[in-house]
Formats: sequence, C-alpha cells, structure tokens
Amino acid sequence: MKSFLTCAGALLAAAGLIFAQSPDATETKVIAGNTMTINYASPPVSGRAGKIFTKDGLISKDSSYPIWRAGDGPATMFHTEADLDLGGLAVPGEKSGTEQGGWYTLYVDITDPANWTLIVNKELHQWGLTYNQPQDLGRVKMTMGKPPAMVENLKYTLTDLGGNKGRLTLAWENYSGSVDFTVK
Repeated sequence: MKSFLTCAGALLAAAGLIFAQSPDATETKVIAGNTMTINYASPPVSGRAGKIFTKDGLISKDSSYPIWRAGDGPATMFHTEADLDLGGLAVPGEKSGTEQGGWYTLYVDITDPANWTLIVNKELHQWGLTYNQPQDLGRVKMTMGKPPAMVENLKYTLTDLGGNKGRLTLAWENYSGSVDFTVK
C-alpha cells in the first residue's frame, strides 16, 4: 500500500508539472477616454536568464520560431475601444464598427533578438504556437531597451503619455521593446 501511495503521489506531482501554466495577467489603461486591454500569460524566467532569446534558447524550440507568441499558452489578446495609429500601423478599434471589434492577437518577430518587430494579427482565440501570417493586420518595429533590472515574469505595460498618446511595452528577462501609439 505504501509503494502504491508513493507511486500515485509521484504521478500526481509529474502531472502537475506537465499541466502547470504561467499565471494569467491583464494590463488595462484608459487613454484619451478609451480603454485598451492586453490579456496574456506571464511566464517566469526561472533561472533561464541568457537562455531564452538566443538562437538555441527556450523560444527557438517553439514551432512558430522566430515568431514568438509574446506570452505563454493561448495567444496574447489585445483590445482597443478607439482607432489607433500604432507606430504607423492603423489599428481599427471597437468603435469603428468593424467586424474585428477592436480585438487582435499580438506576436513578436525575434529573428534578431536585439531588434523586435510587433505583429498585430486578426485571427482570434488561437493557441500561441498557431501563427497564421495571412491574418496579419501589420508589423511595427519596436524600440528596444534594457530594463533597469531583470524582469522575472513577462510583463506588458500600457503607459499614458498625455493627451491622446500612449506606449505599449513588453519586457521579459533583460529585454524590453516598446511602440508608441496615438488614439484617433
């Protein structure tokens, strides 16, 4: 009986590791009277600093590499009430009355880990490793920076820059990429 309980406990622990998911996170900001939201899963670095973004690193094992789901699990979802000019890309918002309704998925092209490109995709409710390039609304170069300290859990930030201006930032490990936007 004792060996049965030991085996059962080991199996449950293994199943927990297999099905463990990164915590869900949400970033919401009202800019120029319009709400923007990013829903994503926030994976930890977990001792893998310097081994995530390299050509043979953690992300390079993903089937969609060098397109990165920029989160974990399901594709990262982005919603905007208002139309945006996102780094030169026109992104229709919910109020535009388009079929998209202001909802998009976000990916990042990390072909060059020092120069990211944000991808705004129109296909919704997809798994993060399922990337459908023909559904891209467009791509925007990100401004790269280095966070002041290592970012343990992947984090999106929406920043109000005043008036109708804002910034979308993605930071993880020792990398940070951002894109400025204007609310139309």
